[in-house]
Amino acid sequence: MQVEESAPGGAAGADRPHVTAAVLAGGVGARMGGGRPKQLLPLAGRTVLEHAVAALCAAPEVDDVVVLMVGDHLAEAERIVAGADLAKVSAVLPGGATRTATSAAALAAVAHRRDSDLLLLHDAARPLVSGAVISGCVAALATAGAVGVAVPSGDTVVEVAAGPGGTEMLRAVPPRASLRRMQTPQGFRLGVLRRAYERALADPALVATDDCGVVLRYLPGEEVRVVEGDEANIKITHPGDVEVAEVLLRLRAGTAGAAGAAGAAR
Repeated sequence: MQVEESAPGGAAGADRPHVTAAVLAGGVGARMGGGRPKQLLPLAGRTVLEHAVAALCAAPEVDDVVVLMVGDHLAEAERIVAGADLAKVSAVLPGGATRTATSAAALAAVAHRRDSDLLLLHDAARPLVSGAVISGCVAALATAGAVGVAVPSGDTVVEVAAGPGGTEMLRAVPPRASLRRMQTPQGFRLGVLRRAYERALADPALVATDDCGVVLRYLPGEEVRVVEGDEANIKITHPGDVEVAEVLLRLRAGTAGAAGAAGAAR
């Protein structure tokens, strides 16, 4: 599905870069079990995918949204987009077999954009991304070529090594103060991500799980800025995560309702 680009209220002009958000839904969610991709699971009356796309469409900084969906479920993603108020979606396209291939497909979808324009890459399995996180990511790209969203690690993270008989041994305990848990969106000036992927895709040993890591490895001189994420911006990965997300949505709705009532009482 390819639709004509709309001109949203925040449409980019000559004075600022165009911002495209790509929702990466190319995976099948093997850790969830079952035969259905996790991004198509129901969550509070909508699919996980629709929540993620709607959050990006609602962000005033975002000009258009591209959805990259696992090929076997492309038609269903098209139906979800067509049946919802997601006017900023400019295309629903097939994703790749890996995260790297899906990110490369997102880059191909914005091949007509300038190097100075911006691309946000967001996991479809993160349905609770907030407007504040999106805004912070875009704002940081005014002075950085690559931006990652992260939260401090509340747990001690250890490095292990293989031990005898298939066991694991503790190898190192990195200082927790310097550790973060990465989230999405990850944002880039297009010229930076294009250069990084040109080098990465020429590397037969390429193994990547996120796009900031691609920039860090293949453009070592490029700063990768880190901005504050949100603990509620969880990733639907394991059974039970949908129930946690539903609780967080109810809490968010309750907070918004209380704030609205307080404003009306003033």
